[in-house]
Amino acid sequence: MSKHGYKSLASDNVLYRRDFLKVSGAVGAGLFLGQKFLEASSTAGQNAQAQRTTPPRPKTNIEDALKVPKTKYSLPGLFPGKVVSVQDARAMPEGKPDSGIIREMFGKGMMRLTGENLKGSFGLFFTKDDIVGIKVNPVGPGFISTRLEVVDAVIGWLTDNGLKRQNIIIWDRFDYMLKDAGFTAERYPGIGIVGLQTMDEAAQAGKTEDNSKWLKPDGTHVSVPNFDQDVYYWVDIEGPKDLAYLNQHVFNGKYSYFGKLLTKRLTKIINLPVFKNSGNAISMATKNIGYGAVCNTNRLHGPLFLDVCVEVPAFPVIRDKMVLNITDGLRAQYDGGPDTNAKFAYLYNTLFFATDPFALDMVCHNLLVEKRKSMNVAVNENPRFTEYLRYAERLGLGMVSADKLNYIRA
Repeated sequence: MSKHGYKSLASDNVLYRRDFLKVSGAVGAGLFLGQKFLEASSTAGQNAQAQRTTPPRPKTNIEDALKVPKTKYSLPGLFPGKVVSVQDARAMPEGKPDSGIIREMFGKGMMRLTGENLKGSFGLFFTKDDIVGIKVNPVGPGFISTRLEVVDAVIGWLTDNGLKRQNIIIWDRFDYMLKDAGFTAERYPGIGIVGLQTMDEAAQAGKTEDNSKWLKPDGTHVSVPNFDQDVYYWVDIEGPKDLAYLNQHVFNGKYSYFGKLLTKRLTKIINLPVFKNSGNAISMATKNIGYGAVCNTNRLHGPLFLDVCVEVPAFPVIRDKMVLNITDGLRAQYDGGPDTNAKFAYLYNTLFFATDPFALDMVCHNLLVEKRKSMNVAVNENPRFTEYLRYAERLGLGMVSADKLNYIRA
């Protein structure tokens, strides 16, 4: 168990670490629905699932997002269906990242993805006036989190081509996770470090009854001003009312608001997820942004669990700004995820590049299934674990069909 009061679930469960905390009542019930929805491996589990009555899919406001005209940068981006991987056995000598080799891998991957040198590839996506947000995954700090050296390579590329350091912001949903993973102002001078929200870890872990660090006298969360209540993902599901839920999720109604960082400040987004599993599903590019850009997410873990990874990125605030995705597979994890489980981690020495996050996740999902099989891990290949990616293709957000994917090992 983490020092932050998180509980890890069995690998057959696909709930995510940051969304499963020591909470009570309705929260636990909602999490159980998520477990049932994506129950994984055993034949008995599948038979039991078939006998259950599937709850109706809740209504969402996805149609509002789809009505907005696309731009040239809109998902699936400039290179639909194209995924490039670069592997170099020298990247992690004795498990420690070699920044020089990682920069070489980054340059090779970008040139193979875009067909341009690093200056030309910068010009495809950015101007010198852009405000670029780098979305990292800080879960599993220092071990399975986004490597600092990968972020260094991205920042070097941006600044070498004229983007000012003050125009770059490293961000995630939780401020304390960024700090734990090494994303600090001291490590990245001149770069913005922004967590969309705070959370009182001691209160969440039940170590104190003092909620004053996160709860204002009027009963609202101190992070409320960080979210844009005019830009939201609406789902016809109420969030639980208990304080533990509110501490973690800021709001508990039917609205998941986008962070003002995305709606008011950032003009472009680079997504840097990590290569890891969550049961028979994955926790990579679309999860990193889908559950990282909005609040009030735990209520969505039932019948919408993976669809959130499609519908949240469908909104223009992400769809039109997220121009690049790079999955950090320098150290990967094939089981026990998405939290850290060193027993199942391995050096993969690979970076993956795409503008299309759904194509990227389809390629990585298939590779992870191969790895799990090679390690004699029971694998449930039910199509429901990739149906959300096909849903994205139907919405015109990605290209994931085998005849449309263009996977290149550089």
